[in-house]
Amino acid sequence: MHIAKRCFDRARLLSQSISTLAALTCLSLLLWAAALPQTANAEPFCPTCEVHMGIGGTYHFWGNTDGTVLPLTVSWSENRYEVGVFRMATPQTLSKDGKSSQLADPYWGVSASRRFILLERGPVQTFFGFGLAYRTESDVLSATRWDFASQLGVHVRLPRNGSAVEFCLRHWSNAGVKLPNHGQDFATVTFVLNPQFFRTVGLNRSRDMRVSEDVDPMSSVVAR
Repeated sequence: MHIAKRCFDRARLLSQSISTLAALTCLSLLLWAAALPQTANAEPFCPTCEVHMGIGGTYHFWGNTDGTVLPLTVSWSENRYEVGVFRMATPQTLSKDGKSSQLADPYWGVSASRRFILLERGPVQTFFGFGLAYRTESDVLSATRWDFASQLGVHVRLPRNGSAVEFCLRHWSNAGVKLPNHGQDFATVTFVLNPQFFRTVGLNRSRDMRVSEDVDPMSSVVAR
């Protein structure tokens, strides 16, 4: 019975994670669509916005906590500001000395941060961020739902215009305002697809079409 219950719980969590991932994917597509220009000559609603989506995991300095994180974030103003929605999709369990204890159930979290560029060399940018986070659940990781949010990451722009990849270490805690306060630690790897990616492709196609239409048919006759 115990094994069957564990299998059932894992199947239920997997189903919930798939549903959450589908919802985040739909939300990210809506954000991309909102940021895109409505016509070829129009400017995007948010020309500096970048939509981030990927995968992550939880950890802590005293051991592995085996949690899966589904992040969806938006940054703008050359990566200076970020807001994000995070789904801690699986329970976080601490395994130590052959024993395991559950630290947190799955929950939702949102954060808003100001990022500061530490170093920038070519397409590589390292940054530190600080802001606030809200969690839908309180637990031994943090007795409060409102926490401070800090992050340290690397942002690498890819050759394709508007695309990038980002790795970020994140920490949420209440700074000891209320105990327990072990802190929520997690790392995320996200892919960034800027609306400029689509805009550049569309403009290039429309420009090529205009050039082909503007070619004088007589010029080919004269060339002959």
